[in-house]
Amino acid sequence: MIRYKTLSVFLLEQIQMTNSNMEPIHDLTIKAVFFDVDGTLISFKTNSIPDSTQNAIRKLRAKGIKVIVATGRSINSLEHIKHIDFDGFITFNGGYCMSAEGEIMFKEAIDPSDIRNLIMYSRKHPLSYSLMYEDKVEINDATPELVGMYAHINLPVPPVHDKNHIDTDHVLQANIFLGPDDEKSFMEKVMPNSVSSRWTPLFADVNPGSISKQTGIEYFCRHFGIDLSETMSFGDGGNDISMLKCTKIGIAMGNANDRVKEIADYITEDVDHHGIEKALLYFGIF
Repeated sequence: MIRYKTLSVFLLEQIQMTNSNMEPIHDLTIKAVFFDVDGTLISFKTNSIPDSTQNAIRKLRAKGIKVIVATGRSINSLEHIKHIDFDGFITFNGGYCMSAEGEIMFKEAIDPSDIRNLIMYSRKHPLSYSLMYEDKVEINDATPELVGMYAHINLPVPPVHDKNHIDTDHVLQANIFLGPDDEKSFMEKVMPNSVSSRWTPLFADVNPGSISKQTGIEYFCRHFGIDLSETMSFGDGGNDISMLKCTKIGIAMGNANDRVKEIADYITEDVDHHGIEKALLYFGIF
């Protein structure tokens, strides 16, 4: 039996072919490269950064190009990559930016009323969530889906918070465990002052309404005196879309989801097949 492709599948393949065949820009000047962590720098298969990527980062820095992390993780969950010299850290999807010297450049918490709404909602409906602070992470219940998520990203399961003493004023990011189909309605009704993004079907990251990885990129560009036209970024998840759109060249990993590939300027190989190194070589960055 011949199976015909749907129009959407056909169009997506054409977009991917166009992006993957993008010609290198010969007069391209790159002064900063921004990297997502999970699925981009770090392989989900090995829980480590490939040697080719570590070598690529060293080559970038040797050329004077700034290398900056841009992740949904907290600053305290990046110990496993601190052996690499980075020039800055965009964490909590742009809500907390720190220089390589440990200076806090920017920090913004979620509207406390949204956190209170989340807590009240979870008391009436089955919903797992985590609350992420500058110095800690707490969860409302150690459900199998939540425990599985932390295992997936190779992090210990956080403690369950005291339901009678929850700090609602200093939450930098929340993770809500609900499906994509329920996300829009939930955000409108429960957390209207916040914005959600996701890199997995399991949960969505929730951040202050004006925050995204683009926010962090703009802060670092001002800090280093770099124009957005001199930037490049790598990502694989929905929370990377704003980053890939705002930099001069936005590169989707081969393991990225389809929405990310649609908006990327170029699609490289996946993290386990030297995607970062190959893309940097393709564009002649080193």
